[in-house]
Amino acid sequence: MADLTPQAETIAKKRYYLKDETGETVESSTDMFKRVAKTVGAVEQLYDKSDSETQETTDNFFEMMDSLKFVPNSPTMMNAGTFQGTLSACFVLPLEDTMEGIMKGATDAAMVQKFGGGTGFALSKLRPRGTNIASTHGRACGPIEVLKTLSRVSSMITQGGKRDGANMAILDVHHPDILEFISCKSVEGDIHNFNISVGVDNAFMQAVAAGVHYPLIDPHTHEVVGEHDARMVFDTIIEGAWKNGEPGMVFLDRINRDNKVKEQYGDMIATNPCGEQPLLGNESCNLGSINLAQFYRPKVSTIESMVHTDWKDSLDWKELASVVKLSTRFLDNVIDANYYATTEIEHMTKATRKIGLGVMGFADLLIKLKIGYDTQSGRDVGATVMQFIQSTADDTSLELGEERGVFPAWDRSEYAKEDNSKYRNACRLTVAPTGTISMLADTSSGIEPTFALVWRKQNVLEGQEFFYSNKYFKDTAQDSGFYSEDLMEYVADGGSIQDRDDVPQWAKDVFVTAADISGKGHVSMQAAFQKYCDSGISKTINFPNSATVGDISTAYLEAWRTDCKGITVYRSGSRDKEVLVSKVDEEAKTSMDFSQLTMIPTMASEVDNEFKLQALYSDSPSSLKWLELSSLEENCCDYPFIVEESGCSTCKSCGWSKCHIA
Repeated sequence: MADLTPQAETIAKKRYYLKDETGETVESSTDMFKRVAKTVGAVEQLYDKSDSETQETTDNFFEMMDSLKFVPNSPTMMNAGTFQGTLSACFVLPLEDTMEGIMKGATDAAMVQKFGGGTGFALSKLRPRGTNIASTHGRACGPIEVLKTLSRVSSMITQGGKRDGANMAILDVHHPDILEFISCKSVEGDIHNFNISVGVDNAFMQAVAAGVHYPLIDPHTHEVVGEHDARMVFDTIIEGAWKNGEPGMVFLDRINRDNKVKEQYGDMIATNPCGEQPLLGNESCNLGSINLAQFYRPKVSTIESMVHTDWKDSLDWKELASVVKLSTRFLDNVIDANYYATTEIEHMTKATRKIGLGVMGFADLLIKLKIGYDTQSGRDVGATVMQFIQSTADDTSLELGEERGVFPAWDRSEYAKEDNSKYRNACRLTVAPTGTISMLADTSSGIEPTFALVWRKQNVLEGQEFFYSNKYFKDTAQDSGFYSEDLMEYVADGGSIQDRDDVPQWAKDVFVTAADISGKGHVSMQAAFQKYCDSGISKTINFPNSATVGDISTAYLEAWRTDCKGITVYRSGSRDKEVLVSKVDEEAKTSMDFSQLTMIPTMASEVDNEFKLQALYSDSPSSLKWLELSSLEENCCDYPFIVEESGCSTCKSCGWSKCHIA
């Protein structure tokens, strides 16, 4: 039986366990996982497996979940074996530029969300606000009004009485209404239950780099109808992200580089609500996450020796491979076990058979290995583990393709053209945020670093609060001889161990928190995982309240430069209603005045045929200045964060400085 913590048990009772007609819980964690395993395992018989083979696979599914080595997405645990039946988490719904198309999108979203799925929309095909409509002699309401309508529909839905529906809206940066979209959530509470992101291409980013205008294109006529200053639009995005975390940004060219069915179905222009799963219209994807912390196997007895041990010797690679193989089969089975809200979703989902196997517990694994998150060694661990998972999942999908057949759209896919790889699934991997399932497994979420050593998770499960402390820190401090009541009180009050002389440096590196890590450090870890992930990565760059617009912009630019598929940031204290809260966050609700910050990006230089962006920021008002990259000295580091102070430009990465007359 799964050994759930008291908090995890509360979550399971509230969200996952079945209830009788009186609302009383009628399951334990064992019952829940058996229900899920039986539902998903039964699919084996569709592929000519015997009763004994089906039971063996079902038992293996159960053991894998009950040991908390793998946990599927929430809809699977909520709905498997029930009349509701929707097991997938991620959906993208099309919005056609007609009244009928818009209303169908709203109706389909309601049906998907009714049973636990999250929906993503691309608003990019909708005509700009005020455009003449010849058939009715009216004028188009524009994508923002459509977004508000979808939001109102979503607000009416509570999924199985357990959680609110979640949505993502994306608008192409070339759309004429892009500035209105960027600011549509500037007032907190507006457009409820929607995240928003701007879809950008390399042409736009290069226009930002070059300091030129870029075209606005009417999606209905496909004609150029205007232009914007690319830097102005980028600055507006950054200002919004600094103020309240939105909009995010998705890099459409990078996403579609991995679109293996583009020839048949066109570009992917939208993602699921958390951004990790780019999908075509009417596609869905079911997710599940492997708890990496469960595969740690200590090979040494002392912490001091652990610091100098090859970390690869402390992972159970054989067991990890076994779980990857089994979970890949599990997720493929879910496609067949699923109930689909519409026939269009069922058709598209089964045409590509995309699955999203991901990870959680990564930060906990690094702590066990005594490796710092914000180090090259930490990134090496992430890349190596993800590469191993990718290789194993790919091999398993090939085996399933041989056993069950390739996905139906394979014949015209890039796989058929490139190397004849006969995959069962058009994509295999993604990294989800794993919010509640990581709480269930009592491990760190996704690939996120430790949020804080003591924190509160609030505004979950209809307003409940859960208090957490890092379960490894106290034990490590005691075992290593730097424990004191003063230290623990200091941490509990929101203090950082980075400021303590009584904490050894290796411990500061190992127990680094999200707020201690630079934006570039966060993005570097995201990029390390993205390299070996065929879908996307959900990762929020959590900044402290003191973060500047420069910090935000550097993160966005770095994400594009390092081949990430998207980026989301959040500055603590920038919203009234937050989920993760530390003591410091509570005291940081006073925010900086954006008007006192001046963004001064430099021009781009073409190096090795690739554009690289540099950003220069001033934390005091001044006139906007644009500097040629060539004006920076060659001895400055490759991608500096430069701050203007007292007439001097100083790189905070390498220390380079050059004074000039402002």
